[in-house]
Amino acid sequence: MSGEITEFTAEIPVWRPHVTPVSLEEASEAQREALKVTPSNTRVSDYVLVLAHDHESLGARTPLFNAIMYDRGGLSRAERELGALGASVVNRCIYCAAVHASRFNQLTKEPEVTEAVFADGEAAELDPRRAAILRFAVRLSRSPCAAGEEDVAALRAAGLTEAEILDLVLSAALFGWANRLMHTLGAPVARG
Repeated sequence: MSGEITEFTAEIPVWRPHVTPVSLEEASEAQREALKVTPSNTRVSDYVLVLAHDHESLGARTPLFNAIMYDRGGLSRAERELGALGASVVNRCIYCAAVHASRFNQLTKEPEVTEAVFADGEAAELDPRRAAILRFAVRLSRSPCAAGEEDVAALRAAGLTEAEILDLVLSAALFGWANRLMHTLGAPVARG
């Protein structure tokens, strides 16, 4: 695809779908109902509008997504974004990596963290807690059995509770799935 972005960036590109998104004006009642649970109240993304072709799946996906990424308690929002970023880097999902890097940067005001992740991946020099989170998310995303007991022990040693570890597993796993949908349904392209 012309203009496709192939390098990681914290600047969110345009996601160009391969499938024509559902038109809000022409959406069925079932599609409109499924679209009501989207996390953004400013605009519905083309990605979500593509997913609306299967309104039943979208109706199940969005509450799950919202619960994993936005629920209170457990892992902080920024650390959930770091886990999702680790998964997206492993899966080479340029669009999702940009979204999670951007959100992490907004939440923490520490763009040097995502720059280090983009430059060095799992070997990025981060504080012990973030390093353990990134390492676990990366290994889990490469292959679930690659994240072993020593990785869980490192998470505990870095101060993560059982609830936070579960949130990390869920955020990385969610984006292992979402990255694959993004890849098959569209591609990131440069703005402009």
